[in-house]
Amino acid sequence: MTVLDHKRLGPPALDVIPHPAALDLSAVRRDVDAALATFLEAKEQSAPGPELPPLIAQLRTFLTGGKRLRPLLCVCGWYAGGGEGDPSPAIRAAAGLELFQAFALIHDDVMDASDARRGRPSAHRALASAYTANGGPADRAEEHGLGAAVLLGDLALIWSDELLHGASLTVRSPEQVLPLLDEMRGEVLYGQYLDLQTTGRLSDDVDTAARVIRYKTAKYTVERPLHIGAALAGATPGVRPVLSAFALPLGEAFQLRDDLLGVFGDPRETGKSVLDDLRAGKATVLMALAVQRASRREMRSLRARFGRRNLNERDADVVRAILESTGARQTVEDMIRTRRDEALTALDHTPFPAAAVAALRDIAGSATARHA
Repeated sequence: MTVLDHKRLGPPALDVIPHPAALDLSAVRRDVDAALATFLEAKEQSAPGPELPPLIAQLRTFLTGGKRLRPLLCVCGWYAGGGEGDPSPAIRAAAGLELFQAFALIHDDVMDASDARRGRPSAHRALASAYTANGGPADRAEEHGLGAAVLLGDLALIWSDELLHGASLTVRSPEQVLPLLDEMRGEVLYGQYLDLQTTGRLSDDVDTAARVIRYKTAKYTVERPLHIGAALAGATPGVRPVLSAFALPLGEAFQLRDDLLGVFGDPRETGKSVLDDLRAGKATVLMALAVQRASRREMRSLRARFGRRNLNERDADVVRAILESTGARQTVEDMIRTRRDEALTALDHTPFPAAAVAALRDIAGSATARHA
């Protein structure tokens, strides 16, 4: 693996692992992609029957084009936690986190009835199309696609567990890693359930919307991958609060940006319709702020459109105008900037290798100033 340039930057500081010159995030992505490809190829070869490889092929397609944010953070956590030498345990765990994300997204698209993901048909839509293309009756296609997508997500979850447990067993202290995996899975499912409970309700409850962000995204997307990587490196539990001080505000900023892109983004870049969140009635911080500040007339407009499955582009323009006029959009932009700055400040006095800190700063910038 070629993740790091291992030239030293002079004598190491006391109690800090010697600093590598650079952490190549592009190389981390390539290594994770290679680990996923090798793993899925082995699963295809050992499939119990000819029906499974096409399902695996759909999973392979689904994995194409993701940001790989969780894997990158896992590997950064490994180096921040003192990892040196062969990073293969961190790469394997990072690949497992990407499979877990595939599970979460496939099921999320089923729950949200989303038609697209990453510029392609969502898994349940693709599986429905494949069913009819192979001679299945058209009147059963949607039902088949939903059922097959649930099973595909389950398969990704099971295989994620295989990769993550395999990685933890290669290190000296697996008992530090496995509880973090359990906590991560419980937290994200709690966040997903909170999201499900609040969806479709036009509410001014910013606190609950923020709690959804904390559990569905901040802890799952940023904090736990860093913790898991550090635990794989054998870092003491005392490292976790330092990582959390960076991770939680960054994770919140990441989701706030996602919420803005869900309404104001360019579908050619995001790969998803800007109508999906409004049609689903996502109870975001963005929407809660607008409800707090909307006039009576604006509230009537929101109630007539928010969460409507037949919402069209003209309706969406009306909602966007309210999000602008109430200042909700600008407030969320300000919140993103404040949280990004808080995350970056948390890195100013960490004991982590300079290369890991530089990589985390790069990730913070790209995660919050993105268009997709």
